[in-house]
Amino acid sequence: MLYLFDIDGTLVDTGGAGMAALEETTLEVFGEAGPPLDLAGATDLGIVIGIHEHFSVEPTRGRIGAYLAIYQQRLDWNLAHGGFPGRVLDGVNFLLDRLADRATLGLLTGNIAGGAASKVRHYGLAGYFPFGAYGCDHPDRNRLGPIALERAAAHAGRAFAPEETWIIGDTPKDIACARAIGARCLAVATGRFSVAELEAHGADRVVETLDQAAGWI
Repeated sequence: MLYLFDIDGTLVDTGGAGMAALEETTLEVFGEAGPPLDLAGATDLGIVIGIHEHFSVEPTRGRIGAYLAIYQQRLDWNLAHGGFPGRVLDGVNFLLDRLADRATLGLLTGNIAGGAASKVRHYGLAGYFPFGAYGCDHPDRNRLGPIALERAAAHAGRAFAPEETWIIGDTPKDIACARAIGARCLAVATGRFSVAELEAHGADRVVETLDQAAGWI
């Protein structure tokens, strides 16, 4: 089996370190605050493109790269020194320990690769995730699933069928991402969305915390 995990709201809560890094970067790059941001299920690339468009600036590859380089620096500083009340979410370590020796684990996240690495490393989870698909691979989260499957196959030495793949996340966009590749979705209500809301969006399973999935996953 293949299990692909979202990060923010699913594995960890950074206590606002990521949002602050985006706001600080926007202020540094554009000289003023940017638009209100909805990060739930979004990709970093999509967010940064939207910020550039808000300021009527063409989001060229060079501009996006420069913005993300500053963002990465701000994120790393915030995680290490910013005093944000981040934590690993309830049930995460229990479930990961249960799965680590009998399944293939990876990331499927809207974070850029560097941001994802910083977060899982900071919270002691890096060893569980040898590969991933990231928010710098494509601005549309639904396009990340095929990338994750390709990288999972390269890592494991075999392909994974959609029916043996679970995407684990905390937003309706995680559910839609799973549907886009025919995978199943385990939704967890440790982010902004309730159990009822996640069920209404069609998740295959919904739990309040990830340890509740350990009995059947």
